Amino acid sequence: MLKTPSGGAGNGIAATDGRLMSIGTVLNVLRDEFPDITISKIRFLESEGLVEPQRTPSGYRKFSAQDVERLGHVLRMQRDHYLPLKVIREHLDAMERGEAAPLPTVCRQRDGETVLEPVEAPTAARIGRAELLVAAEIGEPELAEWESYGLIVPFPDGAYDAEAVTVASLVVELGRFGIEPRHLRVMKAAADREAGLVDQVVAPLRRHRNPQTRAHAEARTKELAGLAVKLHAALVQTALGVRLP
Repeated sequence: MLKTPSGGAGNGIAATDGRLMSIGTVLNVLRDEFPDITISKIRFLESEGLVEPQRTPSGYRKFSAQDVERLGHVLRMQRDHYLPLKVIREHLDAMERGEAAPLPTVCRQRDGETVLEPVEAPTAARIGRAELLVAAEIGEPELAEWESYGLIVPFPDGAYDAEAVTVASLVVELGRFGIEPRHLRVMKAAADREAGLVDQVVAPLRRHRNPQTRAHAEARTKELAGLAVKLHAALVQTALGVRLP
């Protein structure tokens, strides 16, 4: 079984007393160390073979403590070492076989010499159109309408960022209160402006020739995005005079 460093997800795992956990419980366990984790991200890691939770007869996922420890390792190696999922999977599989597996690096040829460089940051998680419709439990008409308002935007190849599942789920929830997709264009415009501000800050780092500096840009982007989300939430709560739990 993989060891979890103290102070990480292991504390939450121990509290489960060996019982199997739902995906919502796993999300809460991991969120202390990984605030940006989402259910769609966990599902994507499962689809990539990084974790294999059990399934109930009804099809619900049930995670063991070992599953959550493995997820913690995957997320940590993505965050701290910028390793692609294929490399992470091979590394963890070797560890579970009892092999002494050093943290992977990439060998490159530069000016006739072999040098070690950090692996480039992983590409964004993607899902196909059919997968998005199933995961969000929506139909083609709804997705087409949301795309027309810019709430969900496909990549040029027709795939979507995995976070589109979260966006779709929230649009559905808001719709139950009578808030229609066309009303959400103002939120999309505000999000685009906030993203543009973050891009301005990290753009010089992304253009740097040093791969470590470019990797640092990815971490800085996540940090600034998290702060922007917290500020946005605080401003909305202040404007409405409410406090969310």
